Amino acid sequence: MALNPLYHQACFLASASRLGNAPADQGFEVAFAGRSNAGKSSAINTLTQQKTLARVSKTPGRTQLLNFFRLDDARRLVDLPGYGYAKVPEGMQHAWGQMIEQYLSRREALKGVFLIMDARHPLTPFDARMIDWCQHFGLPLHVALTKSDKLSRGAALDTLHKVAATLRREYAQPISVQLFSSLKRQGIEEAHAVLDGWLAIG
Repeated sequence: MALNPLYHQACFLASASRLGNAPADQGFEVAFAGRSNAGKSSAINTLTQQKTLARVSKTPGRTQLLNFFRLDDARRLVDLPGYGYAKVPEGMQHAWGQMIEQYLSRREALKGVFLIMDARHPLTPFDARMIDWCQHFGLPLHVALTKSDKLSRGAALDTLHKVAATLRREYAQPISVQLFSSLKRQGIEEAHAVLDGWLAIG
Protein backbone atom coordinates (compact mmCIF):
# COMPACT_ATOMS: atom_id res chain seq x y z
CA MET A 1 0.00 0.00 0.00
CA ALA A 2 1.69 3.24 -1.16
CA LEU A 3 0.87 5.90 1.39
CA ASN A 4 1.97 9.53 1.39
CA PRO A 5 5.05 9.70 3.65
CA LEU A 6 3.95 13.10 4.91
CA TYR A 7 1.51 11.47 7.34
CA HIS A 8 4.22 9.25 8.78
CA GLN A 9 6.17 12.42 9.61
CA ALA A 10 3.43 13.56 12.00
CA CYS A 11 4.79 14.59 15.38
CA PHE A 12 3.31 16.18 18.48
CA LEU A 13 3.29 19.99 18.27
CA ALA A 14 1.27 21.35 21.18
CA SER A 15 -1.70 20.89 23.50
CA ALA A 16 -4.13 23.67 24.31
CA SER A 17 -6.69 23.87 27.09
CA ARG A 18 -8.37 26.75 25.26
CA LEU A 19 -8.27 28.27 21.80
CA GLY A 20 -6.07 31.16 22.91
CA ASN A 21 -3.25 28.72 23.66
CA ALA A 22 -3.38 27.00 20.27
CA PRO A 23 -0.62 27.29 17.65
CA ALA A 24 -0.80 30.18 15.20
CA ASP A 25 -4.03 30.13 13.19
CA GLN A 26 -2.55 29.72 9.73
CA GLY A 27 -2.04 27.02 7.14
CA PHE A 28 -4.22 23.91 6.95
CA GLU A 29 -5.74 21.80 9.73
CA VAL A 30 -8.02 18.77 9.82
CA ALA A 31 -9.69 17.96 13.14
CA PHE A 32 -10.64 14.51 14.39
CA ALA A 33 -13.76 14.35 16.54
CA GLY A 34 -15.71 11.49 18.01
CA ARG A 35 -17.51 10.03 20.93
CA SER A 36 -15.18 8.63 23.56
CA ASN A 37 -14.29 4.99 22.90
CA ALA A 38 -15.18 5.22 19.20
CA GLY A 39 -11.57 4.56 18.17
CA LYS A 40 -10.45 8.12 17.39
CA SER A 41 -6.89 7.82 18.73
CA SER A 42 -6.42 4.47 17.01
CA ALA A 43 -7.61 5.98 13.72
CA ILE A 44 -5.14 8.85 13.97
CA ASN A 45 -2.31 6.44 14.76
CA THR A 46 -3.27 4.18 11.85
CA LEU A 47 -3.49 7.04 9.37
CA THR A 48 -0.06 8.31 10.41
CA GLN A 49 1.47 4.80 10.54
CA GLN A 50 2.48 5.37 14.15
CA LYS A 51 1.60 3.47 17.31
CA THR A 52 1.68 6.13 19.99
CA LEU A 53 1.16 9.52 18.33
CA ALA A 54 -2.33 9.87 19.78
CA ARG A 55 -2.83 8.38 23.21
CA VAL A 56 -4.92 5.21 23.19
CA SER A 57 -6.43 4.73 26.61
CA LYS A 58 -8.53 1.98 28.11
CA THR A 59 -10.24 4.76 30.05
CA PRO A 60 -12.39 6.66 27.52
CA GLY A 61 -12.44 10.42 27.83
CA ARG A 62 -8.74 10.88 28.52
CA THR A 63 -8.25 13.37 25.68
CA GLN A 64 -9.14 16.59 27.50
CA LEU A 65 -7.18 19.07 25.40
CA LEU A 66 -6.88 20.20 21.82
CA ASN A 67 -3.85 18.20 20.67
CA PHE A 68 -2.03 19.46 17.58
CA PHE A 69 0.19 17.23 15.43
CA ARG A 70 2.54 18.74 12.87
CA LEU A 71 2.82 17.27 9.38
CA ASP A 72 4.94 20.07 7.95
CA ASP A 73 5.25 23.83 8.38
CA ALA A 74 1.81 24.46 6.89
CA ARG A 75 -0.24 21.38 7.82
CA ARG A 76 -1.54 19.89 11.06
CA LEU A 77 -3.90 17.23 12.39
CA VAL A 78 -5.89 18.08 15.51
CA ASP A 79 -7.24 15.60 18.05
CA LEU A 80 -10.35 17.08 19.69
CA PRO A 81 -11.51 16.01 23.16
CA GLY A 82 -13.63 12.87 23.10
CA TYR A 83 -17.21 13.61 24.07
CA GLY A 84 -20.19 11.95 25.64
CA TYR A 85 -18.70 9.42 28.02
CA ALA A 86 -20.77 8.86 31.16
CA LYS A 87 -17.82 8.56 33.57
CA VAL A 88 -16.62 12.09 32.79
CA PRO A 89 -18.19 14.69 35.12
CA GLU A 90 -21.00 16.66 33.50
CA GLY A 91 -19.29 19.98 34.17
CA MET A 92 -16.17 18.82 32.36
CA GLN A 93 -18.23 17.55 29.43
CA HIS A 94 -19.87 20.97 29.18
CA ALA A 95 -16.49 22.73 29.23
CA TRP A 96 -15.16 20.40 26.53
CA GLY A 97 -18.24 21.06 24.41
CA GLN A 98 -17.72 24.81 24.68
CA MET A 99 -14.06 24.47 23.71
CA ILE A 100 -14.88 22.30 20.69
CA GLU A 101 -17.61 24.68 19.53
CA GLN A 102 -15.26 27.66 19.81
CA TYR A 103 -12.59 25.82 17.85
CA LEU A 104 -15.03 24.85 15.09
CA SER A 105 -16.50 28.33 14.81
CA ARG A 106 -13.35 30.47 15.04
CA ARG A 107 -10.39 28.52 13.66
CA GLU A 108 -9.53 29.90 10.23
CA ALA A 109 -6.99 27.14 9.49
CA LEU A 110 -9.61 24.39 9.97
CA LYS A 111 -10.44 22.92 6.55
CA GLY A 112 -12.51 19.89 7.52
CA VAL A 113 -13.58 17.50 10.27
CA PHE A 114 -13.19 13.72 10.46
CA LEU A 115 -16.02 12.41 12.61
CA ILE A 116 -15.19 9.01 14.07
CA MET A 117 -18.18 6.76 14.77
CA ASP A 118 -18.20 3.19 16.05
CA ALA A 119 -19.73 1.21 13.18
CA ARG A 120 -21.71 -0.81 15.74
CA HIS A 121 -23.25 2.32 17.31
CA PRO A 122 -23.39 5.09 14.68
CA LEU A 123 -25.30 8.37 14.74
CA THR A 124 -25.55 8.83 18.51
CA PRO A 125 -27.01 12.09 19.85
CA PHE A 126 -23.45 13.28 20.39
CA ASP A 127 -22.59 12.57 16.75
CA ALA A 128 -25.67 14.52 15.69
CA ARG A 129 -24.50 17.47 17.76
CA MET A 130 -21.13 17.48 16.02
CA ILE A 131 -22.77 17.18 12.59
CA ASP A 132 -25.10 20.07 13.43
CA TRP A 133 -22.12 22.22 14.43
CA CYS A 134 -20.27 21.45 11.21
CA GLN A 135 -23.35 22.15 9.12
CA HIS A 136 -23.95 25.44 10.97
CA PHE A 137 -20.37 26.60 10.51
CA GLY A 138 -20.15 25.36 6.92
CA LEU A 139 -17.32 22.92 7.65
CA PRO A 140 -16.67 19.95 5.32
CA LEU A 141 -17.33 16.69 7.18
CA HIS A 142 -16.23 13.11 6.58
CA VAL A 143 -17.51 10.20 8.65
CA ALA A 144 -15.28 7.19 9.33
CA LEU A 145 -17.18 4.17 10.65
CA THR A 146 -14.48 2.57 12.76
CA LYS A 147 -14.22 -0.92 14.20
CA SER A 148 -15.92 -2.23 11.07
CA ASP A 149 -13.95 -5.45 11.58
CA LYS A 150 -16.27 -6.17 14.52
CA LEU A 151 -19.10 -6.67 11.99
CA SER A 152 -19.48 -9.17 9.19
CA ARG A 153 -18.80 -7.77 5.73
CA GLY A 154 -22.50 -7.76 4.93
CA ALA A 155 -23.48 -6.06 8.18
CA ALA A 156 -20.73 -3.46 7.76
CA LEU A 157 -21.89 -2.59 4.24
CA ASP A 158 -25.49 -2.42 5.42
CA THR A 159 -24.47 0.02 8.16
CA LEU A 160 -22.50 2.10 5.64
CA HIS A 161 -25.49 2.35 3.31
CA LYS A 162 -27.92 3.19 6.13
CA VAL A 163 -25.69 5.90 7.60
CA ALA A 164 -25.06 7.40 4.16
CA ALA A 165 -28.80 7.44 3.42
CA THR A 166 -29.57 9.10 6.76
CA LEU A 167 -26.95 11.79 6.20
CA ARG A 168 -28.30 12.52 2.72
CA ARG A 169 -31.86 12.70 3.99
CA GLU A 170 -31.35 14.81 7.11
CA TYR A 171 -28.56 17.24 6.23
CA ALA A 172 -28.39 19.86 3.50
CA GLN A 173 -24.62 19.91 3.01
CA PRO A 174 -23.06 16.71 1.60
CA ILE A 175 -21.24 14.44 4.06
CA SER A 176 -18.99 11.65 2.86
CA VAL A 177 -18.81 8.37 4.78
CA GLN A 178 -16.59 5.28 4.73
CA LEU A 179 -15.83 2.06 6.58
CA PHE A 180 -12.58 2.00 8.55
CA SER A 181 -10.70 -0.56 10.62
CA SER A 182 -7.50 0.20 12.50
CA LEU A 183 -7.08 -3.46 13.37
CA LYS A 184 -7.37 -4.65 9.77
CA ARG A 185 -5.84 -1.47 8.33
CA GLN A 186 -8.82 -1.03 6.02
CA GLY A 187 -9.99 2.30 4.60
CA ILE A 188 -6.65 4.06 4.92
CA GLU A 189 -6.29 5.04 1.27
CA GLU A 190 -9.86 6.37 1.13
CA ALA A 191 -9.29 8.43 4.27
CA HIS A 192 -5.97 9.77 2.96
CA ALA A 193 -7.69 10.90 -0.25
CA VAL A 194 -10.06 13.07 1.82
CA LEU A 195 -7.19 14.42 3.93
CA ASP A 196 -5.11 15.15 0.83
CA GLY A 197 -7.90 17.29 -0.57
CA TRP A 198 -8.50 19.30 2.60
CA LEU A 199 -4.80 19.75 3.37
CA ALA A 200 -3.96 20.72 -0.24
CA ILE A 201 -1.50 17.85 -0.62
CA GLY A 202 -0.41 16.77 -4.08
